[in-house]
Amino acid sequence: MLGNDEEIEHGGVLAWIGRRLRAAVLPVLFLACCGYFVWHAVHGERGLNARAVREHQIAVATVERDRAQSDLAAMERRVQGLRGDRLDRDQLDERARQLLNMVGKDEIVIPYGPERRLF
Repeated sequence: MLGNDEEIEHGGVLAWIGRRLRAAVLPVLFLACCGYFVWHAVHGERGLNARAVREHQIAVATVERDRAQSDLAAMERRVQGLRGDRLDRDQLDERARQLLNMVGKDEIVIPYGPERRLF
């Protein structure tokens, strides 16, 4: 067995280790909690990475909205020419020929591809 002095020395080392461990528990828990929140602040559902993705989606949606608004403005200009108070006969004739799929005998038809629409 251990001698009396050796037991006290051995117990002192264990007590010292125990005190150090107890003193380190709170800082380690604090750092673990901080790490958890920092990781979620960057990678979480509402974190910095998700924000960058949302900003990209907003930019794409804004471009699409602007394109749709310009298409709407073009359509409104064309409809404006068909109103009763200011009827644009050329535009009305063009639209009627397209809808009826007819042309005059002396007219030339120039086909456009679907990507090059006139209106």
